[in-house]
Amino acid sequence: MTSPAASDRCRPRWLARALETHVALPLFAVLPLLAIWVATFHFIETERRAAVGAARDAVREQLETYEAQVARNLNAIDQTLKVIKYSVELNGTHAALPTLRAEELLPPGLVFQVSVADRDGAIVDSNPSMPAHDVSRAPYFTVHANGSGHAVFVSQTVGDTARSEPHLHFTRRIEDGHGRFAGVAIVEVDPAYFTSSYERSRGGELGLLALVGSDGVARAVRIGDKVSWGQPIALDGIGEEALAPQPTAPDGIERYAGARRLAGFPLTAVVGLADSEQMAQYEQHYGTYLVGATAASSLLVAVVAMISAWSWQVAKARRRERQAQQTYAAASEASPDAFFVLRSVTGADGTIVDFLVEGSNSRSELFTGIASEALRGQLLGDALPYYRTNGMWEHLVQVVLEQRVIEAEWQAASGPTAGRWLQRQIVPVEGGAVAMVRDITERKLAEERIRHMAHHDELTGLPNRSLIRDRLDQAVRNAQRNGGHLALAFVDLDGFKLVNDGLGHNAGDELLKVVGSRMEACLRRTDTLGRLGGDEFVILLPEAGESPLALTPVLEKIRQAVTEPVQIGDQAVRVSCSMGVVVYPRDGEDPKTLMMNADAAMYRAKDLGSNNFQFYTREMNASVEAKLVMLEDMRRALDTTLADETHDATDGQAPALQAPAGRFHLLYQPKVDLRTGRLFGVEALIRWRHPEHGIVPPMRFIGLAEESGLIVGLGEWVVRTACRQAQLWRAAGLDPLTVSVNVSARQFEEKRLVDRIAGALRDTGLPPCALDLEVTESLLMRDLNQAIERMRELKEMGVTLSIDDFGTGYSSLSALKSFPISTLKIDKSFVRDLASSSDDQAIALAVISLGHRLHLRVIAEGVETVEQRDFLLANDCDEMQGYLFSPPVPAERITEMLQAQQRQPRDVAQLAGARA
Repeated sequence: MTSPAASDRCRPRWLARALETHVALPLFAVLPLLAIWVATFHFIETERRAAVGAARDAVREQLETYEAQVARNLNAIDQTLKVIKYSVELNGTHAALPTLRAEELLPPGLVFQVSVADRDGAIVDSNPSMPAHDVSRAPYFTVHANGSGHAVFVSQTVGDTARSEPHLHFTRRIEDGHGRFAGVAIVEVDPAYFTSSYERSRGGELGLLALVGSDGVARAVRIGDKVSWGQPIALDGIGEEALAPQPTAPDGIERYAGARRLAGFPLTAVVGLADSEQMAQYEQHYGTYLVGATAASSLLVAVVAMISAWSWQVAKARRRERQAQQTYAAASEASPDAFFVLRSVTGADGTIVDFLVEGSNSRSELFTGIASEALRGQLLGDALPYYRTNGMWEHLVQVVLEQRVIEAEWQAASGPTAGRWLQRQIVPVEGGAVAMVRDITERKLAEERIRHMAHHDELTGLPNRSLIRDRLDQAVRNAQRNGGHLALAFVDLDGFKLVNDGLGHNAGDELLKVVGSRMEACLRRTDTLGRLGGDEFVILLPEAGESPLALTPVLEKIRQAVTEPVQIGDQAVRVSCSMGVVVYPRDGEDPKTLMMNADAAMYRAKDLGSNNFQFYTREMNASVEAKLVMLEDMRRALDTTLADETHDATDGQAPALQAPAGRFHLLYQPKVDLRTGRLFGVEALIRWRHPEHGIVPPMRFIGLAEESGLIVGLGEWVVRTACRQAQLWRAAGLDPLTVSVNVSARQFEEKRLVDRIAGALRDTGLPPCALDLEVTESLLMRDLNQAIERMRELKEMGVTLSIDDFGTGYSSLSALKSFPISTLKIDKSFVRDLASSSDDQAIALAVISLGHRLHLRVIAEGVETVEQRDFLLANDCDEMQGYLFSPPVPAERITEMLQAQQRQPRDVAQLAGARA
């Protein structure tokens, strides 16, 4: 092999001079210099396109959000108009609003002004109250008076004699029984109500939200913090997609703008983002790229100049080549490291131009893909060209020149070890250096796995409790240093235990991942969503405002995202969430206090019915502690009660007539046929005898049992105990009774409800027709299709179904027609004042008539006076239940009643009932 020195002697002098470092290097430096500027202008153009795309996406996203919000608000206003119109047609113009006010069906007066005008244009009533005035000349009145349309009319934003400040009028035509014009239902709304969702963090100082009528006149316009109205805004040039910036009314500023017509209303939602604000970051980056390219070019020129000046010093390194060879000879061939003995190759001016491989061990073949014999005698640049790009060339030169050891780690980008992590140690020797390379990929991966596992939840990949606490500590320190605020929210899923128990843990895990992903999509990049464990999540919102109202939009967005159905296999499940929110420093000045108070606020949200969020108040901690104590007592009572039941069933004993302290027991309230006066059924009512507090009312513990999931086990015990007692009455030869059991929402949605009911009937021997399940309207309307399917399964089994508290829910007549039920139960709130209230009488008559037309029996609960009974009997109500006949009593008292009823001749009982 020809030595480099011999090769140098064979070259022409001009070629040798051209290959010297101080000549060749500046020529080669032109290429990276050109690459720097080509890449710079490429990045600038890419940044510009990304900024334009981001502006378009932001307009589309905000337009969709604004459209949805305005549509919800308009539908709520239209619903109010329909309710007013219906009330006027039912109760008359003067009694309409008082009736709605008594039923608490009017919207809040702070936001909406509701009024009714008669056919002459006189305001006859309003809420909140305002002076009577004439609106007969107002466009929103004349358009209904002169036409027969039934659509909603939306006025321009104007003031009137009653309210000087400008507002919008939403109106609907009211007709009498002959279809003639009878007046107008009016809802007045401040125009700022429709632009209140404007967020400066998203829209900027010049962003635009507008609500424009079909006449091209703006009903509400918000630009930054300024709200206006009445300006003409041409919609012809604004499409649904913001393709390019254009001047927009009313200020002529160029914006990316989009508009969408709102279905069912003569209105269009418009969103605009100022071009100057959307492209501000791009303009800043443009200058930064130019400065960076200039600096890099200057640095490159300086480095090339320095290397050229230092090239003559390379000759000094040749003396160290022999030392490198000696060092390599001492290296162990069995070492796990790859060894390379390298000798410096210098140019004519003494600079290092390459390294010659004088030797390597067998391990080196794994890193180079070249056998040791083939590698020996080659220039490193020829055999392994990528060593000049992975930092090794610079380190080799530095080691040779500075005579010091250098260690480094890098991830290989090319060669046989591409993608793997390597570690090198370069030691100077006489005339060169020895490089030792080791594969550390497994160590790096293990470190990364350990680091990730230590700070993230294994199931969802979200930050875990440790990382959440670290970020909360940092956020509190930043807020203390800057005098700012932060918000912390505890999130607990409502109904998760039902999914976990009913569909299995795999379904529960999938639900947690989907819900976590949805919540994370609602947050900013600077926010943190973490999972504490189970179905509990934490949201950290740094740089939050001091006012809780500023947090409401994002919290509501999260709540709505969680409540969307989740498809798990062939089952669509729906959960909600309860959130407790604290704000630093108002609700605590350290992380521990903030987390404790957020937890208390979350439990308060649970107490208020779940599916809501609550901000912390000082009174919450005491309530949470008492709640936890009661929950533990209730668990203990259920375990004791179930243990006693198992013992009684083994010994063949009847259920205990009077439960001892610390256990649950049942009372039974008779149901009586109003026409015959005979006892035909009972309702099973649960009671809890607490060892310290005595009898605990169901109102205090049923909600807690529903929230914690204990209601499933407790409800199953109630069904089994009631069925067993009813079968004992039958076995004793007494008149057959129907036993009614209330089913809670959590029980009804539980997947194994039908199997549990079937098991209770099978184990006790009670005929299915003797069991009646009472469900509420609001429970059925939570998931109508699932409710109807579940009810049909129970009906096919032979179990009868009743709607409890009828009249207090929101079921439609079409839904009621679909329910396979046998009985309607008039709620006691309508029975209480039946003797004196004409409204309650009307409702009771309507329920009785409706039930009979649907071939259902009607029972009234809460009957306590003779007057109430007489009214119900006179109006053909079928059954009654209440203290007039008997309060809830133990099972042995029902036995006595049945025995007395058997001794009494049936015709005497019928006569007594008729006289009563």
